[in-house]
Amino acid sequence: MTITIALNADSINNLDLSPASTVIDDMLQKEAMSDDKTQSIYICYEQQLCFDIDYSLEPSDPRELSEIPELRLWFIRLDAKYPWFLFLLDWKSGELARYTAMLVPHQFSSKEGIQYNPEALEIFLMHKIFILSDWLKQKNLPSLSRLKHMAQMFGYELDDALFERC
Repeated sequence: MTITIALNADSINNLDLSPASTVIDDMLQKEAMSDDKTQSIYICYEQQLCFDIDYSLEPSDPRELSEIPELRLWFIRLDAKYPWFLFLLDWKSGELARYTAMLVPHQFSSKEGIQYNPEALEIFLMHKIFILSDWLKQKNLPSLSRLKHMAQMFGYELDDALFERC
C-alpha cells in the first residue's frame, strides 16, 4: 500500500508542509487511538510513502528537481520537523535516494547517476542513523537490521559495535 504525497509549486514556494503533515498527523492519530500498543502503527507505514512532485521548469532548464533551491528548502523544512521521516519512504522505488539528494550536496553523471559529496553523505547518514536509532527504540521497534540496510543502500557497512555504544 503506497501512499503518495502530492507536492505542487504553491506548497513548495510557501514552505507549506501540509501535504506531508496530513499523512503524518493521520498516522499519529491512528497510533494514539490504537488498542494494540505492542504493534506500532509505524510498521504499517514503513517504506510506504512516496512523493509526486509537480514543479514546472522552463523547457530549456536542465536542472533536476533536487537542484532547485525552493524544492530543497521545502525538504529541509520537512526534515527539520520530522527527522525520522525517511523511515517511512519507499526505499525500493528510489524515494530514499531522492530524499537524500534534496538534503546532501551532489552532482549528476550521465553514466553513473547521482554522485553525493562523500563527506556530506557520511555526515548525513550517521546523523540519520543516530536519530533513527533513538526513535526506533522509543517506538519499541527493532532497529539494527533496518539501520544497517539503510547504510548499505549508500554503500556503507556498519559494525554492530557502533549500535552497542548508542
